[in-house]
Amino acid sequence: MIKEFKEFAIKGNMLDLAVGVVIGSAFGKIVSSLVSDVIMPPLGLLIGNVDFSKKVLVLREASGDLGAVTLNYGLFINNCLDFIIIAFSIFIIIKQINRFKRKQESEVTTKECPFCISSIPLKATKCRECGSDQ
Repeated sequence: MIKEFKEFAIKGNMLDLAVGVVIGSAFGKIVSSLVSDVIMPPLGLLIGNVDFSKKVLVLREASGDLGAVTLNYGLFINNCLDFIIIAFSIFIIIKQINRFKRKQESEVTTKECPFCISSIPLKATKCRECGSDQ
């Protein structure tokens, strides 16, 4: 079982996944900072000096030892903007990766001979291995 786990953990896919999670986490922090520190302050200023992070709806006031119960809709708005920016960024990255893959696929220069399954140039009219017409 330990041997199988080592093989699983050392596979390229597992390492790629680990790197992706670490980079994704760091990217999420950057986008959160972008939204809360760069985008929301000017947006709040345009709306009329509104600080979205402090926007709450008090459901129950604090009394005695019990704290107030609040609905933090300003933080929810910040988190929604975080999500939209992250989702859009990932969409753009995936779109570029797919475009790059299509270019690589279109650069195919060989084909497979249906008779001997050897690789031959696309412009070839005869297979160099078996002599069959293409």
